[in-house]
Amino acid sequence: MKKVSFRNDVLPLKDILYRLALRITQNSQEAEDIVQDTLIKVWNRRDTWEQIDSIEAFSLTVCRNLSLDHLRRHDNQSQPLDQAEALATDRRTSPYEQAVSQDRIDTVRRLVNSLPEKQRTCMQLRDFEGKTYKDIAAIMGITEEQVKVNIFRARQTIKQRFNEIENYGL
Repeated sequence: MKKVSFRNDVLPLKDILYRLALRITQNSQEAEDIVQDTLIKVWNRRDTWEQIDSIEAFSLTVCRNLSLDHLRRHDNQSQPLDQAEALATDRRTSPYEQAVSQDRIDTVRRLVNSLPEKQRTCMQLRDFEGKTYKDIAAIMGITEEQVKVNIFRARQTIKQRFNEIENYGL
């Protein structure tokens, strides 16, 4: 068994934890608070770290659960992600192309944010964090097959809705 170090194994996860919390809560300040709460909870369990198979999966599970608890407490009042995450634009593109590109990014962001929580979280962990199906299943407490189904449905929904918006302006 590998000796787990808070400094070397847990603290480097704070960016991943933040992105997960942000994707669920859709509020940067709340996500920061949740990450701190997550780190405190993981630290308080330090006596049992050696029994945990993956400290990363454990930390992500704690973060996800805290984020969901926060949503339940605040009646699901979500706000859009702030514009700081917008894609950096290329100086060679025209202002029109930049505006169209930004509109598409905003559309995709809204579509992702409108997904059911389970689909949104599976997609976040797979497509943005690069987690394996097995890790996602462990984090979310569902089977790998359910993870694959949720990701497939999320991608299909986003693709379908994006095409409707692009083609018909709906």
